[in-house]
Amino acid sequence: MATDPSPAQTPIRANSRRSRSSNSIHPADVETPPVRSPTPIVYREIKHFKKWVPWLIPVFVVANTVMLIITMYVNNCPKNSASCIADFLGRFSFQPFKENPLLGPSSETLQKMGALYVDKVVHGDQGWRLITCNWLHGGVLHLLANMLSLLVIGIRLEREFGFILVGLLYVISGFGGSLMSALFLQSNISVGASGALFGLLGSMLSELITNWTIYANKVAMFVTLVVIIAVNLAVGILPHVDNFAHIGGFLTGFLLGFVFFIRPQFGWVSQRYAPLGQSVSPRPKFKKYQCILWAASLILVIVGLTLGLVMVLRGVDANDHCSWCHYLSCVPTSRWRCNTNPTFCSSTQLGSQVNVTCSPSGRTTTYFLPGASSSQIQSLCSQQCR
Repeated sequence: MATDPSPAQTPIRANSRRSRSSNSIHPADVETPPVRSPTPIVYREIKHFKKWVPWLIPVFVVANTVMLIITMYVNNCPKNSASCIADFLGRFSFQPFKENPLLGPSSETLQKMGALYVDKVVHGDQGWRLITCNWLHGGVLHLLANMLSLLVIGIRLEREFGFILVGLLYVISGFGGSLMSALFLQSNISVGASGALFGLLGSMLSELITNWTIYANKVAMFVTLVVIIAVNLAVGILPHVDNFAHIGGFLTGFLLGFVFFIRPQFGWVSQRYAPLGQSVSPRPKFKKYQCILWAASLILVIVGLTLGLVMVLRGVDANDHCSWCHYLSCVPTSRWRCNTNPTFCSSTQLGSQVNVTCSPSGRTTTYFLPGASSSQIQSLCSQQCR
């Protein structure tokens, strides 16, 4: 920007000339250069990425919490179980640790509330369980772990991309996780928002890849995200954790991130800051790789979810076509087993004495329970056979 020249910066030319009346030497007249007013630079207006106020993710947290409260009310442990934890909570008390270590309801109650159970989906025409299972949790500990993660990950995404895209991503990723779980884990029930959460994680990774040019510390962010995802998937190989739901949700969210979260490349954004009148070579709004990823991901999501749903409804067991895939959800060690075969109980009741025999182990335990109901015997069976 031009500035007014100061006297110390003014160039002076001096001529030596003698005056007729004296011998003194006088300086020549100062030539002051004309002062030019600076030319104003006019920039083109650019619309910045809008920041949204996150509200949908907190609503999801409240909805999941309310569903657990309703589930515990329906569970009514004092009425349906021989013993309960935190009896002072009344019908909201928890099942015994041996039956449910997550401080929650019985598996029978979870089935009643809409847990994913493949047999009921295939033979009972209850496909809605593929959606409802994502809003149920196995207990207080399960809910806390998932909701804290949802707040950390989901609020950031909703602030950047809005509630519509994040809401669709959450629901569709949870559905994708349920499909993969139903294909590989057909003897157990499954509940939880973990599939949807891994979908959000996957979308963060794909969003970084497709919008690579607008990030500064892109390599550090990429490595950090990959490590976080790898650690969480590694935890899924522990027993009683549905890692197939994690993997299915992650893959669905990863593909949807390329579709939902595409942004203009940095070159297109920066050219809009160029001063008016300055010649700037036009750049496309999206790079070719962004468009290719967008199209390919959209096709893969539609085909994958459709094919998965058809296979589930037809009762396909994916383990028959992949003999090693069960290791993705649980790796047996000397400290734990990964037996997911269903267990059954037979019981005999004589007065207040109830004999519960676990099949196929054949282990029998005797309980003294006056007037035992069928739900109480089922609870004893769950404790006995775990």
